[in-house]
Amino acid sequence: MIRNLAASVHQRLLNHARAKGRPFNEVLQYFALERFLYRLGRSPQRGQFVLKGALMFTVWQSPFPRPTRDIDLLGRMNNSVEQVVPAVRAICQQPVDEEDGLRFDLERVTGERIIEAADYAGVRVRFTAYLGAARIPMQIDVGFGDPLVPGPSPVQLPTILDFPPPELQGYSRESAIAEKLQAMVYLGEINSRMKDFYDIWLLSANFDFDGAVLAQAIHETFHWRQTALIANPVAFSDSFSQDSDKQAQW
Repeated sequence: MIRNLAASVHQRLLNHARAKGRPFNEVLQYFALERFLYRLGRSPQRGQFVLKGALMFTVWQSPFPRPTRDIDLLGRMNNSVEQVVPAVRAICQQPVDEEDGLRFDLERVTGERIIEAADYAGVRVRFTAYLGAARIPMQIDVGFGDPLVPGPSPVQLPTILDFPPPELQGYSRESAIAEKLQAMVYLGEINSRMKDFYDIWLLSANFDFDGAVLAQAIHETFHWRQTALIANPVAFSDSFSQDSDKQAQW
């Protein structure tokens, strides 16, 4: 048994960061998110949440995954803070077969309502993880109601050390594209989310899609978010792509 497991893991993460040329805080953050999701996958709450967002690009083995400081989930439960916060707290308490040195501050798990881009409500949960004396801020954004086409599938999140990988339910690429496309149409000329354009290009360049399934995902997402499907969205116009501010954001 390692006498000071947290210190040992801390050093291994530092070695990993140096070997990969990555900032240590970025590696530390990913480790905390990864191990929380491992607990989620082992917990009774597994069926209540589906992983989405930036971490799914790591699951899909994107050649250029973006660093992320939070976890995005689709909630399959009541969309109240009073329901989500206890679920997150329970996940933090989930026993693990192989200790990883992380501990979570269960006394300061807070939740608040948030409004997403298309004016639908979600819940943001914040708390703190610790690896020894290292303090790691944790944020989990839970959305509700979005249709998932063709449905969730079992996924495994890659690990950065040799701990067991998180195994949980993951989002579909079709619905990921549909939601990014809806945001482009909904936001129009005020859209500053250039990463969505890149993400759609990345997915289209690396995966094959069934056109009928993708069309269904787009239709259901636009219908749920009450956004009209228009023939010539501003986001795909020459004026948008040639705008100097948009080019700077890109």
